[in-house]
Amino acid sequence: MLTLKDIVKSYKIGTTSVQALKGINLSFRRNEFVSILGPSGCGKTTLLNLIGGLDHMDSGDLIIEGISTKDYKDGEWDRYRNDAIGFVFQSYNLISHLSVLDNVSMALALSGIKKKERLERARKVLIEVGLEDQMHKKPNQLSGGQMQRVAIARALVNNPTILLADEPTGALDTVTSESIMSLIQSLSSERLVIMVTHNPEIAQAYSSRIIQLRDGEVLSDSNPFTYENEVKRSEFKTVAMSYLSALNSSFKNLLTKKGRTIITSFAGSIGIIGIALVLALSNGMETYVSAIESETLAGFPLQLNENVVTNDLSQRPIDVFRPDETIALDQGVIVDSESERVDHTNLFNESSLAFIESLNPQWINSVTIQRSMTLNVATSVNETPSFVTTSLRSGLGPLASNSSLFFELPQDEQFVLSIYDLVAGRYPTSDNEAIFVLEDDSSLDQSVVNALLLNLSNPFDFTQLLEHSFTYISHDALYVVEEDQVEIQTLDTTLMNHPSNATVNIVGVIRIKEGSGSSFLNVGVGTLPSFNQAWLEQASSSQVAELQKEQTDINVLTGIPFSTFNTYEATLRSIGSDLTPQSILIFPKDFESKTLIKEAFDTYNETVESPDQLIVSDLAQTLSSTISSLISTITLILSAFAAISLFVSSIMIGIITYVSVIERTKEIGIMRSLGARKKDISRIFNAEALIIGLFAGILGIGLSYGLLVGVDAFIESFLGISNFSSLPSSYALVLIGLSAGLTLIAGLFPSRMAAHQDPVVALRSE
Repeated sequence: MLTLKDIVKSYKIGTTSVQALKGINLSFRRNEFVSILGPSGCGKTTLLNLIGGLDHMDSGDLIIEGISTKDYKDGEWDRYRNDAIGFVFQSYNLISHLSVLDNVSMALALSGIKKKERLERARKVLIEVGLEDQMHKKPNQLSGGQMQRVAIARALVNNPTILLADEPTGALDTVTSESIMSLIQSLSSERLVIMVTHNPEIAQAYSSRIIQLRDGEVLSDSNPFTYENEVKRSEFKTVAMSYLSALNSSFKNLLTKKGRTIITSFAGSIGIIGIALVLALSNGMETYVSAIESETLAGFPLQLNENVVTNDLSQRPIDVFRPDETIALDQGVIVDSESERVDHTNLFNESSLAFIESLNPQWINSVTIQRSMTLNVATSVNETPSFVTTSLRSGLGPLASNSSLFFELPQDEQFVLSIYDLVAGRYPTSDNEAIFVLEDDSSLDQSVVNALLLNLSNPFDFTQLLEHSFTYISHDALYVVEEDQVEIQTLDTTLMNHPSNATVNIVGVIRIKEGSGSSFLNVGVGTLPSFNQAWLEQASSSQVAELQKEQTDINVLTGIPFSTFNTYEATLRSIGSDLTPQSILIFPKDFESKTLIKEAFDTYNETVESPDQLIVSDLAQTLSSTISSLISTITLILSAFAAISLFVSSIMIGIITYVSVIERTKEIGIMRSLGARKKDISRIFNAEALIIGLFAGILGIGLSYGLLVGVDAFIESFLGISNFSSLPSSYALVLIGLSAGLTLIAGLFPSRMAAHQDPVVALRSE
């Protein structure tokens, strides 16, 4: 069944080539016990390794069951060793971290046999060799004879056709040696047994054939056999260790080094902890900002300003305008930003106003329409009537703007009081009542006090504001029209008491709630929408408003012709002849409602031409997107630093895997002798790196959750925000997977190195 033809094998020792076998020609019967004798260095073990497929000849041919092995690939040699060969070594070569049962079943695991079946077969063969009581012990708990029996059981478990024994009794006492030799002799009745030994007495006592070797040549053969044509056997069975078996083997090895495994995993978890903490705090910050946006910034109105400035970048060259990426060009490009500026006018006509009115009222707290009509408001100071300033210019330079001191309140009282605290009085309920809005720190700027002619002490009690009232002077009272001429009346007691005027009393004082964010109401006097609507109607129907509509060339209040700076349209609005809105403020009920309103505007704009589209401004979105962008940038930077730690720890795990390869070199040789493929060896060490990575990830996530409890307590004690951090389970799973993936990658080189170990050299290592 086995024939060696002209086998030549040489080894290089430095620059010298030593010929171990010199043209060996031998044939072996299917059932016989062959002993190979000879002095040390004559080529006995080399011959055994060649027959077992652990080593390969330089020339010649090894014929197995009538099939030449000249063209065998690595995979075919692996299948041959696993299916046809059983090795018994002088030093037993058992895997120390595996039990006796697992050592014996290893060859079956390499064959891909399911666990239940391979354990049953392993138990059966252990019983056959007399070790039924030793199955669950580790090799170091056995005697030398018992360990050799385990080695024999391992060699037999796959029912090989060839049993190779290399000095099987070399490390045993005489009594144990006889027991082992009797066992091996009994096995030769069912298979070919080839034993290498130095002991001629054992060879004579137990062998059916003795071959003498000297200097790499056959010196004698007591029972030669001439090869006869035999029926060629079928292919050897497939060798394929499952991933589960590889994981099991690696896990058991790691259990023998618990301390080192835990320390390595802890070091590997540091990077995961860093990234987890960064993500948890970043996610917590985003959640906090979203909560502020939903609870506070959602109260900011959507603004529809009459004049809107946008930028049209569609005309820029394609290599310049890339909104999603930043590219440094090799050449400079001149662009005309003025030509890209687009001045859009939101047309508040019958159609657009009808659309705004049709918005779902469940989305909206209030809709406030702001117009350009000039208010004439007076108050009495020491019983002397005086006009007050109705708007103040705030800010400096190009950022300066006019802030109205008299404005319309949102329709929904609950909405206002959900964001503002009522610090004095009550909320207005009738048209002749108003509310005063303070700064969020309860302060009033001196300019406001002066503009409104407020009589206040410093510091002042909130109730002092309740003593104030303001009189809106009607157009018909202030502007007397006679024969198409307008006479502006002097403010006196008579004008103050004109029946067409309206006096509003301050009945309440409000201030924004702590933690509610920025105020959306101006500082000053807020009146009810019903009052403002009635006041607009009196202005639009006044005599001066009607006269101005007729006089299209001259400002009827000044008698000066219209110009670029004093236009007819602007004058109509200031007098109240034209009530076209200057801006419209839509106060949404909540953040979700704001989104729905904006989607409704998008849908509306798709149905009209570009000039008729309504462009909405959302200050809250601008603020929150800026904050979110800042948070994302900080998160990216901190994650990058944490990732460096993760990368370094992964490299460290790769080094630990490399050390494990060095430590388990002999185990690699044993596995290869059992028929393990290079892929199987690589899989075992990849599994080891994967387990460490998984454990490091799980440990890191566990420690992160523990640390976040302390972080949350710290933040709550200083900022008053409970449960600030947030690390979703999906993030945790991704980080565990990242840890496992990186360590797996780091372990690829050591595992590849392990797979390419020479099995003969590996078996000789200690």
